[in-house]
Amino acid sequence: MPPHTRSKETADETRERIARVAEALFRRMGFAKTAVADIAAELGMSPANVYRFFPSKVAIVNAICARALAEVDDEVRKIVARPLPARERIFALFRALLVYHKENFLCERRVHDMVLVAIEENWEAIEAHVKRIEACVRDLIVEGIAEKVFLPHDAAGSAELMIGALVKFCHPILIAEDIDQDLESLQERTVAFLLRSIEVERTPL
Repeated sequence: MPPHTRSKETADETRERIARVAEALFRRMGFAKTAVADIAAELGMSPANVYRFFPSKVAIVNAICARALAEVDDEVRKIVARPLPARERIFALFRALLVYHKENFLCERRVHDMVLVAIEENWEAIEAHVKRIEACVRDLIVEGIAEKVFLPHDAAGSAELMIGALVKFCHPILIAEDIDQDLESLQERTVAFLLRSIEVERTPL
């Protein structure tokens, strides 16, 4: 039997491996204290090889940010596709956003410095991501109207208002500021309050 040989890693796979190792170091040591040399040492490669794939530490953070946004988008799409009433899926969508941010962007009640860099460097990508979330909320409201749970109205306008009203549950910095609050309960009550304004049969306050 011929010996098993490991297939050669593609450039994309190498980039992903570098990004994941770098993310682990950024979380453990902090972005500012982690040098490209540290990342290279952890990977068992030279700093020059890391620079072949990423021109800077910030470029690595950008790749990490892109992956995080893609993960959130994927999770939201799965929620939207669930065979549940639209109202339930709206609650689930915002709940998932809060959980993801708390689990991935906070450490010991603070925002990772890596996340602060990502927000500063990727504002356009983040804004586009927010618009995608808003579009999902709009589509769910439209479904709710079709289910005769929500009143016929401007679904896009309501989705925009909901995203604005719930930003404190979707932004790492704002979540960190209120980390001592029961954010999950507060978010549930806020979503219920907002949806009550468009419900055919209003739920009790």
